[in-house]
Amino acid sequence: MSFEVSTQKHGHVGEIRFSAPPHNFASSGMLCAIADAIYEMDGDEEVRCILLTAEGKVFCGGADLAGADAVQGADGMSEIALFYENAARIMNRKKVMIAAVQGAAIGAGLGLALAADFRIASAAARFSANFVKLGFHPGFAITYTLPRVIGEQKAAWLMLSGNRIKAQEALNLGLIDRLAPAENLLAEALTMAGEIACNAPLALLAIRETLASEAGSKAAATMRHEHAEQTKLKETSDYAEGVAAVFERRTANFTGR
Repeated sequence: MSFEVSTQKHGHVGEIRFSAPPHNFASSGMLCAIADAIYEMDGDEEVRCILLTAEGKVFCGGADLAGADAVQGADGMSEIALFYENAARIMNRKKVMIAAVQGAAIGAGLGLALAADFRIASAAARFSANFVKLGFHPGFAITYTLPRVIGEQKAAWLMLSGNRIKAQEALNLGLIDRLAPAENLLAEALTMAGEIACNAPLALLAIRETLASEAGSKAAATMRHEHAEQTKLKETSDYAEGVAAVFERRTANFTGR
């Protein structure tokens, strides 16, 4: 799967934009490039807030299940481990990050959105922790980050139902912080980031360190547990059926085996 990650600065806001058309499926390579860009912005004294954006109609449709960096095949779990190593690098940043979600954020795409400190979305955004529909365990530290953002009960429902929710419901749940018209999403995301970036940079760093001091290590520990559970479930017939059903665009027939 080919991808591109680019950066630009808008005053004290550093934008990181990724693209892997048509669905912006996430691979370890793409996450590595995003993490590298975050690392550069962490070291740039001009940048006080990071804005994560995506090209196209989809924010991130999930993990790449078919490309060169796919999680299928004999080396799939090693690829997932590398995927999570780069996810942990994204979460272990110094600066505040806002994700602008213009479309679907599904599975690993939801995990990527949750890796940000805040989220702004357009009315076209959709969110789902759909792992259970694949016969799989959630990953990307979603079992840690989602309850932290919306509460344990609501997070449990989303993970156990696999339901897809619309932007307004996501706002009501607290999954996103602001809702913007699709045509104004980037402008409003930059305005939101500017409300942070106008403040004292050393204070911003200190406050985020206080608020997120244990988040990175807890997320990394969570991903190790998630990876172990995913390794077990990847060998089941239900997982094979779930993935096949996704590619064949049909309802899965799970048997508990």
